[in-house]
Amino acid sequence: MSDQAYEIAALVVYFAAMIGIGYYAYRQTGNHEDYMLGGRKLPPWTAALSAGASDMSGWLMMGLPGAIYAAGLVEAWIAIGLTIGAYLNWLFVAPRLRSYTEVAKNSITIPSFLENRLHDTSRALRVASGAIILVFFTFYVSSMLVAGGQFFVIAFDGPYLGGVLLVAIVTLAYTLFGGFLGASLTDVVQGLMMMFALLVVPVIAISAVGGLDETTAAIREVDPNHLSLLGDATLSATTVVGIISAAAWGLGYFGQPHIIVRFMAMRDAAAAGPARRIGIGWMVLSLIGAVACGIIGVAFFTRTAATLDDPELVVLAMAQDLLHPVLVGFVFAAVLAAIMSTVSSQLIVSSSAFVEDLYKVFGRDTSERALLTLGRVCVLAVAVIAGLLALNPNNTILDLVAFAWAGFGASFGPAIILSLFWRKLTNWGALAGMVAGAVVVFAWDAYGEAISGVDLYEIVPGFIANLVVAAVVSRMTYVPNAEMEREFDTAVEVVGRKKVAAA
Repeated sequence: MSDQAYEIAALVVYFAAMIGIGYYAYRQTGNHEDYMLGGRKLPPWTAALSAGASDMSGWLMMGLPGAIYAAGLVEAWIAIGLTIGAYLNWLFVAPRLRSYTEVAKNSITIPSFLENRLHDTSRALRVASGAIILVFFTFYVSSMLVAGGQFFVIAFDGPYLGGVLLVAIVTLAYTLFGGFLGASLTDVVQGLMMMFALLVVPVIAISAVGGLDETTAAIREVDPNHLSLLGDATLSATTVVGIISAAAWGLGYFGQPHIIVRFMAMRDAAAAGPARRIGIGWMVLSLIGAVACGIIGVAFFTRTAATLDDPELVVLAMAQDLLHPVLVGFVFAAVLAAIMSTVSSQLIVSSSAFVEDLYKVFGRDTSERALLTLGRVCVLAVAVIAGLLALNPNNTILDLVAFAWAGFGASFGPAIILSLFWRKLTNWGALAGMVAGAVVVFAWDAYGEAISGVDLYEIVPGFIANLVVAAVVSRMTYVPNAEMEREFDTAVEVVGRKKVAAA
């Protein structure tokens, strides 16, 4: 049996398991709310691992290790920023969002929550939010399909287009019918696969190089600064801006719909505590593994006869050189798991944005069965458009993900935080801030460095612009509303009661 046959067999087992889980979820999905939010019944471990797996995507297995391999530990500030951002998101946003979305007319999407929380009768906030989700998620899904295509090129020397299509088809097979529950349950398996792969590969690579001391020496021979979190250690303006840009990835967590929707789907606000501990534990181990793969890969490809053509393929290339073909197949499956877990989650949120926040807003009186069908049609449509965008990739995976991450973080992050913790946020303030954040992200990505002279990650100016505009416009348009005050107090009280009960 050839090496490739073993690898393909492992992938077939993985694909079959994902489709089987999707079928199980299909049997558990009875209505539109089940399809979009899993009936708000996720236990802590499912919510935690699902949020983590849908968050980390192909950049964890390819983009981040590639950046570490190419630039050194200075790129690890991305991992540090993400860990801090995720922890704060679970600690502060998760319990209150779970409580408030139920208080605010049982909202099942982020746009509907913002509309109900701020009593927006114009519907403009909900429509704008839904449109932003569809636009940025199309880019995001496209970046994951690019990763899938590149994966098949290195793994099997196959066609890029074939990889894009296979990833899209298999992901659709369990997402189209299994809905939110299918995406969440497959995320659990995929998250565990990703973590184990990222921990096993660098350990075996160190052994192959000759131990930890030899590995460190080999890295220093290539570039002594590769092991420094400060890069060249001179703390130049460029270095400082680079560190700020990398750490600023953590700001994005507060506005990622495919992540925070897991908070809304938990069985209650008290589940946020144990979910936070599980989720952050998984995240820390996975990020340590990804960073280790990138930095140890420098020593491995220096000390051995192995070659690496593309830094973003460092995990795959080391696995092929170090592991038995069956294990290589499961590492390959872990890479696909990282990609597919994110794609499935984003397709579901895109579908909910279209059905709940665009289609239903315009007064369509549609049956539950028709809404369920429409949601599945939207999943298919977004996948097709993203697939077309992925046919001719021009950027790295990390670049594509970074843009979409910044778009969501700067558009929704301040709106979510202010809506949960500031009584005086208004619908017009949230809308103006959201638009400002999105516009600044697009403008800064295109012209920011040329105008400012610094290569600052666009999420930073976008997030700040949103906060400032939202606060100023809210101050100008705020009118006391007794019902909104009551709902705010109720949401806070529910979280407090749940914490006491959990203790």
